[in-house]
Amino acid sequence: MSAAPSDDATSELRQSHDVLAEVYAELLVGHLEGMPVERAVLGLFAELVHDHGTGTSVGDVGCGTGRLAPYLAGLGLTPHGVDLSPEMVRVARRDQPGFAFEVADLRALPFADAALDGVVCWYSLMYLSPDDRPVAFGELARVVKPGGLLATAYKIGDDSLRRGGQTLDLGIGFDIWWRSPAGLQRDLGAAGFDVVLAAERPAEPGGPGELQPQGYLVLRRR
Repeated sequence: MSAAPSDDATSELRQSHDVLAEVYAELLVGHLEGMPVERAVLGLFAELVHDHGTGTSVGDVGCGTGRLAPYLAGLGLTPHGVDLSPEMVRVARRDQPGFAFEVADLRALPFADAALDGVVCWYSLMYLSPDDRPVAFGELARVVKPGGLLATAYKIGDDSLRRGGQTLDLGIGFDIWWRSPAGLQRDLGAAGFDVVLAAERPAEPGGPGELQPQGYLVLRRR
């Protein structure tokens, strides 16, 4: 485990999500209950972790407010959340007591080699710049046991740089990449993961903010 690099983009992302912590805590209450596709993907992930038979320890990388922790625990997993934002971690500890959360950078995860039976990256890989992806995905491969699982959800796009957060009128902004399915699968494959499931959900312009298609991957560590 090594220290993650510090740069202006990382500081901006951290500070923006510090501002968003209480906003997300309010907006995302019960959100998963109305998302059957996301529950199905997480359910498949959990079943495959159990089938692997080495344990139930999973990292929730980019855990935000910790909203997935109770659901993962209900699937028989033991989640450990990490997030770049100290405020997100504070809110997660407050709102989801009894679960482990700590501040950490995806490029320097606080887990030993092959310590995890799986890892969930739920809308958290989109903030990685092209230069940061090899290190970050290498960290995911490092901490997951051979044969362990990775599940990720992401916004589908053309891999171009966007600016996020600016429509919320909170005085924040950060870099984000809506990933192409082919590009994300290629990057994770290069890090040592093989696709088990690749799925997409179409845009729902009239839905709760789903203005672009969503992508889901479940992968196994080689």
